[in-house]
Amino acid sequence: MTLPLSPAALPPLPPLPGTPAPVWPASTTLLSPGDPAVGGVGLAELADRFGTPVYVIDEAEVRARARAWRAALPDADVAYAGKAFLSRAMIRWVEEEGLLLDVCSAGELDLAAHAGFPAERIVLHGNAKSPADLRAALRLGVGRIVLDSAGEVARLAALVPAGTRQRVLLRVVPGVAAGAHAAVRTGVEGQKFGLPVAGGEAEEAVARILGQPRLELTGLHCHLGSQITSTGPYVDAVRRLVDVLARIRDHHGVTFPELDLGGGFGIAYREGESALDPVAYATRVTAELALRCAHADLPVPRLTVEPGRWIAGPAGVALYRVVAVKHTGARTFVAVDGGMSDNPRPALYGVRYTVRLVGRAPAQPTRPVTVVGRHCEAGDVLAEGVELPRDVRPGDVLAVPASGAYQVSMASAYNLVGRPPVVAVADGRARLLVRRETPADLRSRDVGE
Repeated sequence: MTLPLSPAALPPLPPLPGTPAPVWPASTTLLSPGDPAVGGVGLAELADRFGTPVYVIDEAEVRARARAWRAALPDADVAYAGKAFLSRAMIRWVEEEGLLLDVCSAGELDLAAHAGFPAERIVLHGNAKSPADLRAALRLGVGRIVLDSAGEVARLAALVPAGTRQRVLLRVVPGVAAGAHAAVRTGVEGQKFGLPVAGGEAEEAVARILGQPRLELTGLHCHLGSQITSTGPYVDAVRRLVDVLARIRDHHGVTFPELDLGGGFGIAYREGESALDPVAYATRVTAELALRCAHADLPVPRLTVEPGRWIAGPAGVALYRVVAVKHTGARTFVAVDGGMSDNPRPALYGVRYTVRLVGRAPAQPTRPVTVVGRHCEAGDVLAEGVELPRDVRPGDVLAVPASGAYQVSMASAYNLVGRPPVVAVADGRARLLVRRETPADLRSRDVGE
């Protein structure tokens, strides 16, 4: 018999507006006290079977979250942002759920092509797309290329074969500040992405694109930032972008059928935190878009959104094994066998996670500890001030939920520690999606004498 892990862990998707969001996948249950399972498979069992660190992805959670966006925006396009986490299985899941795919490199595009994802349903973006990126996109026939700079207009047009046209979007900066950290606020002027609305650079680029017969400008694109948990910034962006669309109509006599508002939808990493609600987003943003377009006498463009973290993040759980417990003054450090090589986000952005002991019931009450990684950096901290049992010891398994996005995808081989494997769980079964990177893999790249 299985028991719910906790009432807070199992609300329906999506969470109600204003309520705490889940940090564990909805399939999380207790097989026995201290022994949680995800997708019907015990986490401690997965750690023993696949080794640690290991990343576990709940397929049903991914699909449910993709469906939540499709249901909230049935008349829009939902593009999964592959940079959050990409594998052949993930590509197949999002295709089967009817999503588009957003990629930002020839590498991500190549994986999508090998997985059989329809090229016309792919959006390629990036602020420094190489000639190889652009050639690959044209060769495969991607549906949209997001132009990020004025110079990219001519470079892409020169590569488009004669007699054909490539559909493009123009990434603009609406001047809306949003995001959990300065490093991920991409909707404001003075950063590397897009062309600012203020000052007229965006509209100048529109004129350049319209003058290229091999490019078909279908709309505008923006991305405000990451880990945004309220709808207000997106509403502000709609207001500013519709004003731009009206000026383009007045100056050039054209209207666009598409508007891509990007993603950045926030999730909860610790109990009690909130997440962006797709239904609230859809209600407010589509209403604002319709209202502003009506006031400007513009046709309402088809909306595209790009959830990545929101779909993949809560579907993932990272598992580590405790290597050492150290008491230094008033602090207790619990060191694990992973760290910033498989999850650089705490070091980059100062984020902190929920951590839970799995595999056994604790014999003692909890105390606050700092969970640290194995790498040669004082900043290699996974979680600070988290409550773990006083009897936590080497060999124990720790689980970190909300680990499905921007961890494996940003992993490195720092200290020549290989990247961890990724395992999918569904219906009581586990299967390997991405194998562990081995010392042999790392040596194979070293070809010098």
